[in-house]
Amino acid sequence: MQRRKFLQGVGLAAIASTAGCTQVTGSESEGGPGVAGETLTLTTTTSTYDTGLLDAIHPEFEDMYGVTVDAVAQGTGAALETARNGDSDVVMVHARGLEDEFMRNGYGINRRDLMFNDFVIVGPESDPAGIQGMESATEALAAIAEQEAAFVSRGDNSGTHTKELNLWDAAGVEPGGDWYQEIGAGMGEALNNANQQDAYTLSDRGTFISQRSEIDLTILVQGPIEGGPEILSNPYGIMAVNPGVHENVNYDLAMAYIGWITSPGAQDAIANYEMNGEQLFYPRAISEDPDFQQYVPEGWSSDSSSE
Repeated sequence: MQRRKFLQGVGLAAIASTAGCTQVTGSESEGGPGVAGETLTLTTTTSTYDTGLLDAIHPEFEDMYGVTVDAVAQGTGAALETARNGDSDVVMVHARGLEDEFMRNGYGINRRDLMFNDFVIVGPESDPAGIQGMESATEALAAIAEQEAAFVSRGDNSGTHTKELNLWDAAGVEPGGDWYQEIGAGMGEALNNANQQDAYTLSDRGTFISQRSEIDLTILVQGPIEGGPEILSNPYGIMAVNPGVHENVNYDLAMAYIGWITSPGAQDAIANYEMNGEQLFYPRAISEDPDFQQYVPEGWSSDSSSE
């Protein structure tokens, strides 16, 4: 990926200072910042891309600023690595532990909570491990392991893979053997693979809904959106790449994008995005009682806070 020149100029700095205000246009003649023609590189998870969400909402931002958003779909780990190398301007991912590490190492700044959905455990209707309707995700995985029923793991250091590994750990199970298959691929391929083998897998709800008509798998253990365990929650965050580490990043435009996608209008667009009549993502950026912990790694506090 070709690295871009860092945008300069007093006019551009105004974007960051007004992040969250969606009244700015890309036309200098109308008093807006001179960013028309620029490209914002967004590294994001496969779920936000494969569900069609970004294709649905990005035209508004692109028209508003006269820019192009290049959305590169990767697993969370790969998306953060691309950003860590300075080849991304902004990242949209869903693994808070990996996000916190990214921030602690100085690569990410100005993080915001963005939206959420949840994870579900899906599998064949025959349900050989008998997990349907279980209220505990960890007990369901333990049952799958005990029966050595086929399970497909993404195995790609994505947010979903990270969640899956955390669940196995919480279940006290170290998966392995012929029944456990790591494929090193995205969510769509994992679902198709599980479908072909009558296997179980962990999926984010949005991607499953978007592909449900093409596969024979069914939801066997629900996430919290449908009353399932909170451990299956799936929050998404967004943050800019630190220009103090990578001078080439398009930081001002990244901050404009963060301001836009966390604004009421874009949050409504996320809420209203449906497939087959079902909502895929739920907005989280706007709250009557803001959570200030969203801006920093979880558990972080300044030295001065105890003085």
